[in-house]
Amino acid sequence: MKAVAETPDGQGALTHFATTRWSLIRPGGALGTPSAENAGLTHLCQIYWRPIFTFVYRRGYSAQDAQDLTQDFFLMIQEGTLLQSADPERGRFRSLLIRSLKNFLIDAQVKRRTQKRGGDLQFVSWETWMADVPGQLSISTQALETSPAEALFDLSWAAAIAEEALRRLRLECESKGRRRVYEVLNAYLTTEREDISYHDLSVALGVPEPSVKSLLHQFRKRYRALLREEVAKTVESDADVNDEIRYLCATLSTGGG
Repeated sequence: MKAVAETPDGQGALTHFATTRWSLIRPGGALGTPSAENAGLTHLCQIYWRPIFTFVYRRGYSAQDAQDLTQDFFLMIQEGTLLQSADPERGRFRSLLIRSLKNFLIDAQVKRRTQKRGGDLQFVSWETWMADVPGQLSISTQALETSPAEALFDLSWAAAIAEEALRRLRLECESKGRRRVYEVLNAYLTTEREDISYHDLSVALGVPEPSVKSLLHQFRKRYRALLREEVAKTVESDADVNDEIRYLCATLSTGGG
C-alpha cells in the first residue's frame, strides 16, 4: 500500500470547522436538531466503526464480542453519556476515541450490558469488511497478526479516512456522468508517475494520452482536496491538518499490504 504521494499543501486554508466530528459528540452541538445529530452520529459510526472494531478484536475478543462491544461503544456516544465532557483542545478526535475506548473496555459493567445493541446503526461483520474493503486500503495479514492494538487502530483509522474521501470522489464522478473515469483511474491515485502506462489508460478511456494526463492530474488534485476535508473534520484547527495528513499517510505506507 502506498500513501498519498503529496500532502495537499497549497489547497487553501480551511476557514471553518463547523462540521467537525467534535460537533457530532457534543450535546446540543452545531447540527442543531436531535434528528440531524442522530443522522450525523450514524454517519460517524459508519465511517469509523472499523478502527474501533479492529482495536477491540486485537485485544483478544472474539469477532462477535468485538462487534457487540463496538456497537455498545457507539451507543454510548449516541446517548451522550461517554464524550459529553470532551475538550477538542486536549487532542485530536482520533486520540479522544482511543482514549475513551480504553476506558470503556476497562469497565467490566460495560462488557455485560444487556440492553439492545446497535440501535438504528448498521454494522457488518469482520469477514465482510475484509472481503469488501478496497485493495489499496486493506490491512496486511502480517499487520493484523503482529501489530499492537494501538497501531492497528491508527492504521484502520487512516484507511477509513482515505476510504471516505474515495467514496466522495466516486459519488462526485457518478453525479457528473464520469463513473467510467473513476473506475479506470481510482487505482492510480497514489501510483508513481513512472509506473503509469498512459497508453493503456488512453485505450481504456478512449481519449488521447494528453487528455488522460490532464484527467489524472485533476482526479488526484480533487482526491487530495477531499482527503484534506475529511482530515479537517477530525482536528480542531487548520494548523493541525497537514501534520495529521502526514501521519496518516505514513501509517498507511508502513502498515498496509
